[in-house]
Amino acid sequence: MHVGRSPETEIRSVATMLDSKTQKKTQGFTLLELMIVLAVTVILGAIAVPKMMATFNDIRLRYVATNLSALLQSARIQSVRRNTFFSIQPGAQAGGPIYYIDKPGTAYAAGDTMVSIDPSVAITQGPITAAPNAGAFIAGLNFAVDPAADPPSFSARGLPCIGTPGACPQVAGQGFVMFLSRAVGSGNTPWMAVVVNPSGHIQIWSSDSAGNWIQRD
Repeated sequence: MHVGRSPETEIRSVATMLDSKTQKKTQGFTLLELMIVLAVTVILGAIAVPKMMATFNDIRLRYVATNLSALLQSARIQSVRRNTFFSIQPGAQAGGPIYYIDKPGTAYAAGDTMVSIDPSVAITQGPITAAPNAGAFIAGLNFAVDPAADPPSFSARGLPCIGTPGACPQVAGQGFVMFLSRAVGSGNTPWMAVVVNPSGHIQIWSSDSAGNWIQRD
């Protein structure tokens, strides 16, 4: 007597198993699986978005600082080449705020070398207390910062001086600092500084989230 299942029965059993697996594959995600994926996505977004925003703010602030540094260098070069003194001064155009090169107290005129300033960036000249660890930062520069917040100016020798309409006297051992900040919706406000030391050299500094100042050039 033959014991076991017939070939037809075996074929039907295999077909049933394949059909069952196919149905499981085509059922898609369960609600629990979707909830897990959504939770992971939210967590990753909460981690990545603040970092992306911090990077975005840093780029915008660095762009303005770099432009100001280049404008200061241009003012210094023009002062030496033309054997006179020049300042960089704040102004405004239809497109927004600017800084331009001219004699101290002179209004902007077409043809003046200038750079546009991102309206979201605040620029403060001279020593301030709002910047993180500002006192320690200024003390670490090892020179006196112009306390009157005068527009940075350069003499015919390319050295920082206090610009007036008729003269630009130098103050030994004194330089300039311009603080830059950009308000953000949440988190730490990013800060940078453009520094002119007593020898006329220009530096860019930035503050990290802990308030430590780092020279960037």
